[in-house]
Amino acid sequence: MHILKVWDYEYPWDVRTEKVCQALTGMGHDVHLLARNRRGEALMESMPEATVHRMPPWRFLGSRLDAASQFPSFLNPRWSRLASQTGRKHGVELVVVREIPLAPVAIRVARQLSVPVILDMAEHYAAMMRDLWDTGSTKFGDSIVRNPKIVERVEDWVMKRVDHTIVVVEESKERLVASGIDPDEITVVSNTPSLSRVEEYATIAAERQRNDGVAGASDRALSLVYLGVMEEARGVGLVIDALAAVREAGIEVTLDLIGDGRALRQHAHRQLRVDVVRVHGFVEYRDALRIVAQMDAGLITHHASESWENTIPNKLFDYMSLSVPVISSDVTPVKRVLDESGAGVTFRDRDVMDLARVLLAANEGQSAEG
Repeated sequence: MHILKVWDYEYPWDVRTEKVCQALTGMGHDVHLLARNRRGEALMESMPEATVHRMPPWRFLGSRLDAASQFPSFLNPRWSRLASQTGRKHGVELVVVREIPLAPVAIRVARQLSVPVILDMAEHYAAMMRDLWDTGSTKFGDSIVRNPKIVERVEDWVMKRVDHTIVVVEESKERLVASGIDPDEITVVSNTPSLSRVEEYATIAAERQRNDGVAGASDRALSLVYLGVMEEARGVGLVIDALAAVREAGIEVTLDLIGDGRALRQHAHRQLRVDVVRVHGFVEYRDALRIVAQMDAGLITHHASESWENTIPNKLFDYMSLSVPVISSDVTPVKRVLDESGAGVTFRDRDVMDLARVLLAANEGQSAEG
């Protein structure tokens, strides 16, 4: 089958997009992936998981306007044109679209081609937009393209027109069923790592165990890591406050931040020395995993908002696959996985002192093991 996968950002790279494409290609399907192209990369690139088709530049606009006009808004004609041309050229028989913003484009093109369309809903997009507004993280123009009320209406329109929906957790499926969607038209496909990654995780984790055998866990400070996008709703400021409380108790602790986001610069060095908080920025995925594997615990500090109650982060499974204990806020999907697996502990959402309590307990456990 020839499949068109509509992804709303640059590629490479996105972990879930890669996994979906790998799964489809591994089953013998011919996958064509659409992507933005603000970096001016090749318009077509053959990769193991898919053939990538990037947005052709409109050089007459200049680089800034060209980049802005590639924004994945609901009926952006540039996306419609790219999807339609790619679909017709390659005889597409199925359209799969990631998230709500480009779903109207995907639906329109699928109808033109007389093929079904599947929505891969990795996020509760309207709730995620509300998080941006509630935390003051919006930017110029967000009142239109990221307005939660508009997104809610678009989601309602989309859900009545897609042929099937993929979600990442049972909670997300329950939300859609409560809104009137047929449960038989929803499938849960979580953010667990692909089998091809498992061996790599095991190799990296083994390196950590050998290093611990030489140094001894008690010979160093408690080391923590946060992997991923850093926004206010993901609790970066909470971590900084908790670390300050732990250090006041005389506990040596370090924090590695891998990724970027609007909240990073605001909080990273607010109360702690530079040698305590190490900011790596964006790092190649394999290099990021090697950093994570060296840590005593991986953090998930997302606020228990409607957004995070309806999805689950990739970082949870990265930490678990590397045998790194998880410390998370008690957002329902993550807490459920940790309770069932015993892979970590939770603290009360947005409670700095409860997070500090958990960190102190983790330090005592490390000392006892050493």
